[in-house]
Amino acid sequence: MRADAKVEGPRQSMSWLHTWASLILGWLLYAIFLTGTLSFFQNEITIWMKPELHQSVPPTSQIQQTQIALNYLQTHHASAGSWNIQLPNSRQNTTSLNIRKIGEDPRARRGGERITIDSATGQVLETRETRGGSFLYRFHFELYGLPRIWARWLVGIATLLMMVAIVSGIITHKKIFKDFFTFRSGKGQRSWLDAHNATAVFALPFHIMITFSGLLLLLFTLMPWGVNQIYDNRSQFLQEQRNAMLQENSTSTEQMRPERQSGEQKRQDRGEGRRQKTESKPAVLTDLSPILTEVQTQWKNNPIASINIVAPNTDQAKIEIRALHAASVAHRNIYDTVEYDGVTGQNLTAENPQIRNPSIPNGIYNVVTVLHEARGVDLALRWLLFLSGILGTMMVATGLILWCVKRAPQQQKQGYKSFGYRVVEVTNIAAIIGLPIACAAYFYANRFIPTDIEMRLNWEIRTFFSIWLMTFFYAMIRSHRQAWLELLMVASIAFVLLPIVNFMTGGQALWNSILHGQWMIASFDLAMWILAALFASAFYKVKKHQGLPVKKGKLPKTTPQENES
Repeated sequence: MRADAKVEGPRQSMSWLHTWASLILGWLLYAIFLTGTLSFFQNEITIWMKPELHQSVPPTSQIQQTQIALNYLQTHHASAGSWNIQLPNSRQNTTSLNIRKIGEDPRARRGGERITIDSATGQVLETRETRGGSFLYRFHFELYGLPRIWARWLVGIATLLMMVAIVSGIITHKKIFKDFFTFRSGKGQRSWLDAHNATAVFALPFHIMITFSGLLLLLFTLMPWGVNQIYDNRSQFLQEQRNAMLQENSTSTEQMRPERQSGEQKRQDRGEGRRQKTESKPAVLTDLSPILTEVQTQWKNNPIASINIVAPNTDQAKIEIRALHAASVAHRNIYDTVEYDGVTGQNLTAENPQIRNPSIPNGIYNVVTVLHEARGVDLALRWLLFLSGILGTMMVATGLILWCVKRAPQQQKQGYKSFGYRVVEVTNIAAIIGLPIACAAYFYANRFIPTDIEMRLNWEIRTFFSIWLMTFFYAMIRSHRQAWLELLMVASIAFVLLPIVNFMTGGQALWNSILHGQWMIASFDLAMWILAALFASAFYKVKKHQGLPVKKGKLPKTTPQENES
């Protein structure tokens, strides 16, 4: 080793690690962040993509909502084995019904006839075939078209590199918090670094939480050995997990009952219950209005989510009412539940139920994974997570752009762009602006593909990937600056027109959705206009920016390996 050789310090080593850990799967991380951020509102996206549901304006009273559902059930399914009523809420404007036949398990996760009705009129609503927001949600951690296990491994590796990038970035930027309060506009590389630092630091707790919880959610994919030692196969483990979740979810109900029973006794009682259903006698279902009033008084700010009526219109009828929000973030699968006699209306639950607290590791797992999925959180926290997700998406995007900006002077000095540099430029464009355009195309396809076409939802997804691929080829054949300008213009126009296309193709107009308090629809339209404004602003900035001139002249003789360096 030469005596005058410079020895890299830990910060320099971390800088190299941060750069390449971020770039290797940076484009995939951008896609994961963007689709994951949109998934915080996957319900709202799904509702927007089903305009047949937009005309449902629920009454403000849950008692009235329930009565409308009961009127439909009594008219069309009076002799069913059980009814389940999912009431509308701030994220759902329709009433969902699940009707099961006599003998079917009323608490099974799957099965039964599912019907959606207008919450105000009780009319059955038929919707178009679409994956809606669930496609973006699934793409976020399973991608598409790959075997599920390989896709999860790929996402897991990208998440692990994201954690490496976060830690190495914190070590590298010794003035990161000071630089957070400094933004130097129009300074080229310095401005991009300021933007990257600001978006990273402002939501740093979110970045750490979302990355760590993502690794936890993929834990048994990345580290399956413990599961394999106990279970014969992964499907057996997943089934045990589902059973445990169902058991935990029903814990509060079981503890509310006057008498605790062994597992064997419960199974015998369920079997006896099935026999009794065949021997049950007709009886009038009790009036639910006083029951709902009592429950609402008890739960206060926690609305009723669902009403399950077992053996309706018989002397064996039972009414189970479940709250919308969980007992706490740590108790992610435990919801307040009460049970009533379906004939007499008598409350069958204990006055002071004891809810089992999870262990500390399980509680930590519950908290971080619930925050990652935004499952059951209130609207304010959901928006906070959404905005933090946008900052995370911008952090990844600015980091990818910064890689090119930092190396642009060297490319200008040599008088041409190397192959590797050009690949990063093109892929940046396709990822950063091409993916939002593909999302907009997905929404347009939802409205313009005929509703009666076979495998319609597949054509929506094909449109998404086709447009995304087209942006990549477009970035290849156009100059870097022109590709950015033209695709930013396309994105601005595409998003600004979506709310207009919405009401022209059967959806609820923005002014009507605001007037009726349908914020799950209005927020989507407003978000599209905000995105259009952001892309238009970016177009204006790029148009004003004067890039480094490329030197003209005879290219130096270089080997392909030198061109790629």
